[in-house]
Amino acid sequence: MTKTKKEKVSADVEEATEGGPEGGPERSYQDLVSNVNPISQPLASKKLSKKLYKCVKKAAKVKNIRRGVKEVQKFINKGEKGIVVLAGDTLPIDVYCHLPVMCEDRNLPYAYIPSKVDLGSSAGSKRPTCVILIKPHQDYQEAYDECAEEVSGLPKPL
Repeated sequence: MTKTKKEKVSADVEEATEGGPEGGPERSYQDLVSNVNPISQPLASKKLSKKLYKCVKKAAKVKNIRRGVKEVQKFINKGEKGIVVLAGDTLPIDVYCHLPVMCEDRNLPYAYIPSKVDLGSSAGSKRPTCVILIKPHQDYQEAYDECAEEVSGLPKPL
């Protein structure tokens, strides 16, 4: 008898906390954008963010991404091509503020998206990540080209 009461109470608590801001994916794009850093330019629109998440997911299936500041920086220096996706809510900014300059020097398209948690989960990781480099591949070439074209079209900061 007591076990069923405990189970019922715990289920009610889960339902109540699920919709909250800490609960997970129920946060809107506007809520996420309100938490981005001041250097997050060019910031991807809601539509472009979804396309980038899908492209990251496809690239992660083929194991064709570079994840994390150290790894992305290393492969940008080696001359690897791709789209760099940065999370706009990363603090402190000093962790990755040098990457956009590196991308501009090497003519790599880059864009900021609002959430590092969403970026990490789309890459198939349980941990949030602040930078991902999507490399081109035949399996998702169409999605990659579309994302690359839209990201290249975003206005660069001064």
